Amino acid sequence: MTVTALPARITRFPFPFRTDSYRYSTNVEPARVPVATEAGEWGATVVDVDDEYADELAQRERILAADPTRLTVLPHMRPACWDALHTVLRELAALRPDVMELRREGHDLLWRNDLLGVEQRFRDGDDDALPGGPLGFLGSQVQDDIVLLDQREGSLWADAGLVTFAADWSMHFDVGMRFLEVHGPVPRVHEEGIIPRAERFLMRLLPGQEYRRTNWTMSVDRRLDQSTEVYPAWGRDRRTIAEAPERELAERLQLRVEVQHLIRLGASGAVMFLIRTYMLSLAELAQVPAWRARFGHVLAELPDDMADYKGLTRFRHQAADWLLSPQSPPESS
Repeated sequence: MTVTALPARITRFPFPFRTDSYRYSTNVEPARVPVATEAGEWGATVVDVDDEYADELAQRERILAADPTRLTVLPHMRPACWDALHTVLRELAALRPDVMELRREGHDLLWRNDLLGVEQRFRDGDDDALPGGPLGFLGSQVQDDIVLLDQREGSLWADAGLVTFAADWSMHFDVGMRFLEVHGPVPRVHEEGIIPRAERFLMRLLPGQEYRRTNWTMSVDRRLDQSTEVYPAWGRDRRTIAEAPERELAERLQLRVEVQHLIRLGASGAVMFLIRTYMLSLAELAQVPAWRARFGHVLAELPDDMADYKGLTRFRHQAADWLLSPQSPPESS
């Protein structure tokens, strides 16, 4: 098999494991540094526009129409929302100048996005000029979820966000909470001091500084919206997938990876989290033998408390056995 035979969704996938075991860490590194993998490369840019672009934004539109609380902005965060809008639209225009442009016309700004057929004129600070306000409009143009942290009283606070693709959490529930409180349920990280160190690191970021990290879990089927608000829609599949035949298990179980960019915004001083979610089924992942073996070892070795927190307990051994078995099929059907 050659790398050129693999589809882009595999060659561009941010495979997150560098060893055969996994433990929580801050795993923060500078943004915009390409990462070579056994299948290809990822990470050269802050935002990513791929073949899922239109479909994922259509999903977000449907989710927000059904549940507008996925977009929550505390009043004092309006300047940060405008700051985020300018920052990310400029990133998109630089990434795809052939189809996207942000330009000033007199007192107004004009955003053009030929991929979506959008041409939107607006004036800075006029929330009513943009559908959904600045953060809502930004979420209609970029595949990432967006969380904005305010820094005050010696802490970071999750005070605004547009999150439609959460993995078993809720932005509406977390809004207004301290950074340490948001991460309260995560096992091991408090005893090992990981979250306080991460908060101190973020609070030291200077305007314009950009870093990134990855996080991972598993999903059943290619379901981006796994927020707690819709748990009944996806929780049952997580409980029953272990009973599926091997082939179905491999096709339906997904390695779900978040690439989280951490950026100190220049004008408002807020810290912006961009959270982009990628998924590959076990069958797709198995097309890269090194990934197949490594992820199998990670699942087999993962401590029980971490597997339970990630919601993997019911099926992770079956998944590991499939990945590590020489008899399991090496390619997707």
